[in-house]
Amino acid sequence: MRAQFGPGGNPEAFYAAGYKASVEIPAWLGTLKLTAYEYQCTRGVNIKEETAIKIGQQAAKYGVKLSIHAPYYISLSTDDVKIIGNTQNHFLKSLEVARWMGADRIVFHMGGLGKQDRKVAMENVKRALFTLLELVDKRGLTGIYFCPETMGKQNQLGSLEEVLAVCTLSEWLIPTIDFGHLHAVTGGKYTTEEEFEAVFDKVGEILGKEVAKNLHIHFSPIEFTKGGEKRHWTFADEFGPPYEPFVAVCAKRGFTPRVICESAGTQAADAKAMQDLYVSLIEQK
Repeated sequence: MRAQFGPGGNPEAFYAAGYKASVEIPAWLGTLKLTAYEYQCTRGVNIKEETAIKIGQQAAKYGVKLSIHAPYYISLSTDDVKIIGNTQNHFLKSLEVARWMGADRIVFHMGGLGKQDRKVAMENVKRALFTLLELVDKRGLTGIYFCPETMGKQNQLGSLEEVLAVCTLSEWLIPTIDFGHLHAVTGGKYTTEEEFEAVFDKVGEILGKEVAKNLHIHFSPIEFTKGGEKRHWTFADEFGPPYEPFVAVCAKRGFTPRVICESAGTQAADAKAMQDLYVSLIEQK
C-alpha cells in the first residue's frame, strides 16, 4: 500500500477544464492519477442522496478514497444545549452522507474556547463525543471514523496534544493532522524532517503504530500572525510549511497516510507535486 494524495474540495483547474459537478471529479482526478478526495460539507450538509451515491460509484471506479469535511458550525466545546443539539445533527447528517458516498472518514473541528477555561472546554468536547458515539453505536451506524483536526489559531481547541487526547476515547476516533495549521499555531515550526517525524512518533506513542502509519493529513502553505492562521496559499507562494521534508519522512519511514491538500485553488496540482515526489523517493529505495 502507498500513501494517497488528493484535494480538499474542487480546484480551479477542474472548473477551468469545463467540469461543473462534483460527480465528475473522480474521473478528473483519475487523469492526474490522484487517489484521494475530501468532499466539503463545511457550509452545511446539503447534498442529495442520489448525488452522493453517484460520487461514491465514480470514486470506486477510479480508485479514489473518500472523506468528508463536516460543517464548520460544529461546536463540541460549548455548554449551550441548543448548540449541542445542532452539533449532533450536523454529525449525524455528515455520517448519513458518508454512508451514501462510501466515505470512511469524517473530519471535524472541535470548536472555539469562547470565554471558557481550556480544560473545561476540553471536558465538554469529551462528554459530547462520548454521547455522540453512544448514539451512533445504538443506531448501528459504526464503521466510519471521526477525525478531529489540529487547528491553526490560538483561540481554537485542537492542539496536537488535545486532538490525541480526544482520540484515546474510542477506536473510531483518529486524528486529522493539519501540518499547515501546526506550522501557523507554533509560529513557523514544522519545516524539517525531524519536526515532522516527531509528530508521527507522538501519534504512534499514544494511539499506536498503525494509526501513525495511516494518518489522515491536511497539508497547505499558510500565512500566520501572532494569533495563528491567517490565510491559505499555494506551493508557488513564499509560505510554509515546505512539503519536501514531510514527503521525505513518509517515504523513508514507510508511512502511508491519506494526504488532503488544501492549497488555495491549486489543491490538485499541489497534491500532484507531493505525490510525484513521494513516488520518485519510493522508487529509489
